[in-house]
Amino acid sequence: MERVAALDEPLKKILGGTTAKVLAEHLGLETVGDLLHHYPRRYAERGELTRLSDLPLDEHVTVVAQVADARVLTFNHGRGQRLEVTLTDGSGRLQLVFFGKGIHKPHKDLLPGRRAMFAGKVSVFNRKLQLAHPEYELLDRDADNGVVDAFANQLMPIYPACQQMASWKIAKAVDAVLPSAQDAVDPLPPGLREGRALIPLTEALLKIHRPGTKADIADARARLKWDEAFVLQVALARRRFADAQLPAVPRRLIQGGILDAFDARLPFTLTEGQTKVSREIFDDLATEHPMHRLLQGEVGSGKAQPLDALVLTPRGFRPMGEMAPGTEVVVPSGGTALVDGVFPQGEREVWRLVLSDGSTVECDDEHLWIVSSRATGERVLITRALRADLLDDDGRPRWSIAPATPADLDDGGPRPLDAYELGRTVGAGGAAPAGRAVPDAYRNAPVKDRRALLTGLLDAGGEPLGTDGAARLFRAAPAPLAADLAWLARSLGGTARSAPAAGGGHDVTVAVPEEGSGGDAFRRTVLAVEHVGRRPVQCISVAHPSHAYVTDHFTVTHNTMVALRAMLGVVDSGGQAAMLAPTEVLAQQHHRSVTEMMGDLAENWGLSAAQSAEGGGGRRAGMSGGAEQGTKVVLLTGSMGAAARRQALLDLVTGEAGIVIGTHALIEDVVQFHDLGLVVVDEQHRFGVEQRDALRSKGKQPPHLLVMTATPIPRTVAMTVFGDLETSVLDQLPAGRSPIASHVVPAKDKPHFLARAWERVREEVAAGHQAYVVCPRIGDDEEAPAPKGKKAKDPAAQPSSPEDLAEKRPPLAVLDIAEQLGKGPLAGLRVAVLHGRMAPDDKDDVMRRFAAGALDVLVATTVIEVGVNVPNATVMVIMDADRFGVSQLHQLRGRVGRGSAPGLCLLVSEMPEASPARARLAAVAATLDGFELSRIDLEQRREGDVLGQAQSGVRSSLRMLAVIDDEEVITAAREEATALVAADPELTGCPELRTALSALLDDERESYLDKG
Repeated sequence: MERVAALDEPLKKILGGTTAKVLAEHLGLETVGDLLHHYPRRYAERGELTRLSDLPLDEHVTVVAQVADARVLTFNHGRGQRLEVTLTDGSGRLQLVFFGKGIHKPHKDLLPGRRAMFAGKVSVFNRKLQLAHPEYELLDRDADNGVVDAFANQLMPIYPACQQMASWKIAKAVDAVLPSAQDAVDPLPPGLREGRALIPLTEALLKIHRPGTKADIADARARLKWDEAFVLQVALARRRFADAQLPAVPRRLIQGGILDAFDARLPFTLTEGQTKVSREIFDDLATEHPMHRLLQGEVGSGKAQPLDALVLTPRGFRPMGEMAPGTEVVVPSGGTALVDGVFPQGEREVWRLVLSDGSTVECDDEHLWIVSSRATGERVLITRALRADLLDDDGRPRWSIAPATPADLDDGGPRPLDAYELGRTVGAGGAAPAGRAVPDAYRNAPVKDRRALLTGLLDAGGEPLGTDGAARLFRAAPAPLAADLAWLARSLGGTARSAPAAGGGHDVTVAVPEEGSGGDAFRRTVLAVEHVGRRPVQCISVAHPSHAYVTDHFTVTHNTMVALRAMLGVVDSGGQAAMLAPTEVLAQQHHRSVTEMMGDLAENWGLSAAQSAEGGGGRRAGMSGGAEQGTKVVLLTGSMGAAARRQALLDLVTGEAGIVIGTHALIEDVVQFHDLGLVVVDEQHRFGVEQRDALRSKGKQPPHLLVMTATPIPRTVAMTVFGDLETSVLDQLPAGRSPIASHVVPAKDKPHFLARAWERVREEVAAGHQAYVVCPRIGDDEEAPAPKGKKAKDPAAQPSSPEDLAEKRPPLAVLDIAEQLGKGPLAGLRVAVLHGRMAPDDKDDVMRRFAAGALDVLVATTVIEVGVNVPNATVMVIMDADRFGVSQLHQLRGRVGRGSAPGLCLLVSEMPEASPARARLAAVAATLDGFELSRIDLEQRREGDVLGQAQSGVRSSLRMLAVIDDEEVITAAREEATALVAADPELTGCPELRTALSALLDDERESYLDKG
């Protein structure tokens, strides 16, 4: 333990209190080991000057350069002085500036021709690179500072530094502790180190800090990356091994159980990928140790529709391109669910299903349709299968599509008139309010109002068809009225067929089911599947057990499901299954959806004590056997009433409930299960280690665990962040080119680019299109102005560069930008604002006018109302785009380019070209691929932070290893770690490795690992 103590020594004992305090507070370095693992960022060579043209903006840097010029200038009418020094290295120039009394020493030291090392924050002033008041050390032979000797014959390390401590001061501190590197504990087993040709750790630490050659640096980096990757992977491998040794109740599939009954009722034909993943899950469930599996792409994978396809929401149809996580959509059962994933698919071949009433819907070849035939009953088939098997042997269409269950809608608009009377007025040829056939507020209304409206229309202008009068014909209806008649009929579960009338207009035949009756008689047959061509498409994931939603012309479509089948399989085997949702609202939605999906297989308990009392029976498939039994489905959340909560807890501990759906309340100590067999975790939880461990006490033996994510995760991140889970990927999303052209507009560097952006907006409007302008802030004084009348005492502390100014000024605001545009570059266009603080009526009015084409440009915050339905909005200008996150930018630009015209997204930024913010915007503009965007997002954060959030208890330990870039090292380290742990689970032959694990893991995690 003495060897360990040397690296655990506090820095203040060696460096003194002042230096140690700066290192601790500003760089997080507290011990000798911390400082030894603070590796150089890069190296400077004697005789090789740093390329000034490559300096990163807005970062503290260290450069070696030669003084080209130095001059003292006066300002403030001669009362102030500043020293400007120009450096050069042949590739570029860098200006230094010193103010006030601080100019005297640098004026004496920094003479033309002298060379020195400089440290400071790079900024831009008057389009020139600049360091304000940098620290410096002379590198001439007559300088007596120790730095020259270190720099004379070898590579000089340039450390990640801070304003309070320059790189060469850190180098001096490293010199003081470098002898302690001899005491470093080497975690790599000798056989692994020799087999991989890696140098010893002590040698690596010496070479990384004081290399003699570039080969020394390469050797040291290779070794230190292995340290980080291997120790972490051993920790994860030990966890996997420990899980494999724990006993678990095998949950084998039971023939003829509730799962078989559920499958028989569901219109599902699993694709090859879904079958494969289900088999992996059920194979894991059948083993005698707990399953720990991560399932990527569980829903929404590969099934796509064009961006201008329509998806039914509670406020009416919205384009697929407007879908975003959190958007509420209508499911075929008439309820609602949230979109929990959006996946752009680039351009794909698109096909059009033509239905018997003349309606159509477009999709890609992999899209799923709930269809039925006389021979097979209800099934789910992809478009390709429909195309290949469209007709029966007698030549008649084989497949039909059921209507959606009528759902209550509400676009928020006022409905002052009686719906029936309005229908009679419009049906008799009278003018409707708002100048169209039927106002949106009445089209997107509750079922009873839509039914009354349609009845009024048909009573005034329709005539019965046939003897039973079930169908009605409305002759010579104007085109808007014909469209509204079809909308109303289909929204009520009926059919509508429109044909041109001889004298103009359209003859519309409509039929709707009686109120409360089923709609099977109103199925529409699939007459043809036509090729459309390549179109931009995307798919969505819906947080509903059916993953179904309603699309164009009220056609039912859906994604796929895996988790509920796994839960039912566990219930069949005698266990209980729990599903965790991130919010109470979603938990309630899941509970409602699961019970709807299961039908009479579920006993709907858990919403209230009264509802529980009505359920009765206590039948449990898993406890009693047989699909006829069904199982109780319980809801458990933190806000439930005491009586309902007590009943739910009782149902769980007695085994009365087979399935429970809830929030984090499920892992509280008070919650106990009769026999918990499976826990399904929603992706939004990103379940941490402690939470997973808490589940171990919830049943007779540790339960199986399935973690689902609809977010694409790069393979290396999955291996590192979720390394203790086996990973399944369902229909991994392919990369695709963006259907929306995205460009960065450098407003400060090239102001004429911004002028051109507004010209493009005018051009789009002239072509009949519309535009969004998005700002980060409203601008109605929601932020207090900066205090006035106070001047900075130090001129060097004042903002002196565009990126400083951009960071310090408030974000651009909707109200300000709208006024500027209306009076300036967009003068003459119809410009309006939209933001969350407007009165509801005002918001509705703006949205209606924009949707109706009465406005050209909408200046809005990110809270662009989900009810806005503008297919011909083709351009979006995002002001201060660098203030938004990757996902926000991605979601915003998805709202344009939904129609046949191409979309354009302009990312306006005042940040300089070389800044990290601009690099991020350029990367976002370059792709719409989900996996690539996830890489970009992760690259904005330290990998250690990612690990710290997902692997609770693991310290931020990655200094050399880059999760995104070092895939080969991570993969090899995982293989070596798995083999080592399998051969020596307790690591008895690797005491040094155990010591490294103790340093990586906190006490609680170490305690867990010690248990094996």
